[in-house]
This record gives sequence, C-alpha cells and structure tokens, in this order.
Amino acid sequence: MIAHMHVVIFEGIHWRTFAPLSLSRPVFMLGTGMTTLLEKQIRHTGPRRLTLWVRPEMVEFTRRRIVPKLSLPAAVNEPLNDEPALLVSGRTLHFRKYDTPDAEAVVLDEGEVVRSAYVRRPGLRPEDAMARNEKWMSVVRLPQMEPRTRLVERLWDLIKWNEESLVEDFLQMQRQSAPRPAGAYHIINDEQVWIGEGAVIEPGAVLDGSNGPVVIDQNAQIGANAVIQGPCYIGKYTQVMPLGMIRGGSSIGMMCKVGGDIYNSIIFGYSNKVHEGFLGDSYVGKWVNLGAGTTTSNLKNTYGEISVTTPKGEMKTGRRFLGSLIGDHVKTAIGTRLMAGSYVGFSSMLACSAIAPKFVPSFSFLTDGGRQRYDLDKAMEVIRTVFSRRERQVDELDEQIVKYAAGVAPEIEGMRP
Repeated sequence: MIAHMHVVIFEGIHWRTFAPLSLSRPVFMLGTGMTTLLEKQIRHTGPRRLTLWVRPEMVEFTRRRIVPKLSLPAAVNEPLNDEPALLVSGRTLHFRKYDTPDAEAVVLDEGEVVRSAYVRRPGLRPEDAMARNEKWMSVVRLPQMEPRTRLVERLWDLIKWNEESLVEDFLQMQRQSAPRPAGAYHIINDEQVWIGEGAVIEPGAVLDGSNGPVVIDQNAQIGANAVIQGPCYIGKYTQVMPLGMIRGGSSIGMMCKVGGDIYNSIIFGYSNKVHEGFLGDSYVGKWVNLGAGTTTSNLKNTYGEISVTTPKGEMKTGRRFLGSLIGDHVKTAIGTRLMAGSYVGFSSMLACSAIAPKFVPSFSFLTDGGRQRYDLDKAMEVIRTVFSRRERQVDELDEQIVKYAAGVAPEIEGMRP
C-alpha cells in the first residue's frame, strides 16, 4: 500500500445522468450523509495532493468555489506527470480506507466504466477521460482489482444509501459535542446525539438517537416541540420550525429553514421548506423554496416499482419508495403536489392547481395554462432577490453557472431551447 499519494478525482462522461443536480456542480459535489462525495473520497484515500478533472464549463467554478475550501494542495484539469497517481471516479461512494495496489491496476464497472485506477501515465488528461480515446482505453485494459467502493449510478442511489452515509460520517467525526444547551427538551440515547457550538434547542423538542445518530451542527435552531429522529443531520445555521418532524435518513444542509414532515431526504443548503407538507425519499438542490402545503408522493397506489421520466422514456428505479428530484432555484406555489418519481428541472416555477407533471424541464414556468419557457433574465432577477434575502450578492460566476445550465439543460432533457 502506498499512502499519501497523488489522487485524481474525475467526472467522466456520466455526469449527465445526475441532472438536474449536476447542471450546476461537478458530480463529486453531490451530497450524501453530512458531506459531499468529494469529502468522503479525500477522507478515505488520504492524498498528499489532489487534482480534480471536470468538464470545461466547471473549471472556473471548481477553482474558485471548491479548491479554496480544501485543506490540501489541489489543481484543476492538469495532466498527469511522471509520478504514480490514483484515479478515482467522482461518483464513487467510499465507506472505508482505500488500499492502493503496488502495480498498475484498474477497477471496472460494467465492462469499460472506470471506478478507480492506479497508474503511471504521464500526459493523461481530463479530455482523455471525457473522449474515452485510446489513452483512456489503455487504462481500461490494465489488470483488474476487486472493487473497494460503491459506484453511484443515479441520484436515487444517494437517497438509498443516505442512512449508511450518515452513520459512517458520525463515526468519523473528530470533534467533541459542545456542552448541552440549557432548556426543557428531551434527548433519547445521549451517546448518539451531537450538538454543535451555538445551537439552540427550544422547549419540548425531542432529539431521538434510538435508531441512529442525530447531529445538530453549529448555530442550528430546533423549534419548540420539533422531533428529530436519527440518523439525521441538521446543518449549520439551519432552522427547524416548531412542531417540525425530521425523520431518519434525512440530511439538511446549512442555512435552510424546514418544517412539516421530512423523511429520508437530502436537502442542499439555503433551501426552504418552512410549512406543512410531506417531503419523502427526495433530493432537493440549493436555493429551493417549497411553498406551504407542497407535498411529494413517495409510493404508488399499487405499491409497485417507481419509474422516473427521462428524455429516453420511463426509467425503472428498482425502488418502491421514491419522491422527487428537484434542481437548484426551483420554486413551488402553495398546495403543489408532486407524484412519486418526479423530476423538476433547474430554475423552474410551479404554480398550478392540478397535480404537476412527473417531468418538468429546467427553466419552465408551469401554470394551469400549461408550460412556458422561463425567461433567463427574469430567472436571474429572481435569483438576485433571493440571494439578497440571505445577504449575498450574485457575482459573475453565479451568472455563468445559471447561463451554462440554461444552455445545456435542453440538450440533456431532450427539449427544444
């Protein structure tokens, strides 16, 4: 085993299958448990230095928004040099330390899909991984190793494995819990409850670690009589409304406001689900606002397998429980109803009294009168307003990502621009 080596984490050609969430971030920035895939990959490979290979449109985003937050030297889209490197797919999910082999080898999935490879290939570039040219195929033909990671095929895999990710992240935590804040609240199974500095727990709240860890991160606020059941993560500065029910398998990102009933769902930061309504077995992006009474179905009346609509038709998920996949900047009106297996694209507005279609393309403005293309300038205007409510300003990079999503989404979702 060679420890503390050069690790290259690459997106590869399958990033499109993670739309709408992958329209605005590299696939390794998808969240699961308390962290991103990238954080888990770094934790379990222990690199001395890191290189991230992303599609060209994500290079500046990665350099300015991801690299500065890392605790080790990192480069973006640089080719390999003479030293050995461990190539790791950005959609791998790690649950244990990665043992590096002594000679060149590869871990394949479904024949020619590289999960990871230990190589010495000077000049190998991210373009080779995207084009799957002869340089890349020479890696595919290396001697094969046994898989040491899971390969995430679709967004619903991250929902399915979220409970395990929460437990593994909790076991890896190095920080001690802050002293319990004073108050008339209830803790069940104290050893499984972690509370961060500055967290506020209001009277009557229940933190129940009976079935897994409960982590209330720094400066989070748990409202009166709310119930938090583990395994569960409440992010920094997030507010859980009074009487809210956050059930097992749920990960709530930083600076969210959530209430009602949330079960086995992943919510990225800066999103709101403040009011009553059920969110179950769902994946929700950043800067989303779910209006009062918005409810997701996560089970068919027939109890059968749930399908998701894609540009290539209906795709069976192998899951009996699956809610909605909701992209960044989505807004829903009061009383919005989403069917099991719904896809709601980036920066869409849902304002219809009937049940919403299972497939809502990105940049849609949906009313009872039908679907209209949501004007990009209007979308940016709303985004600026939303950012200002959180004391943030839209910068050039934010605009670049939104414009990129607007350009690439029709191609991925099979819609006319």
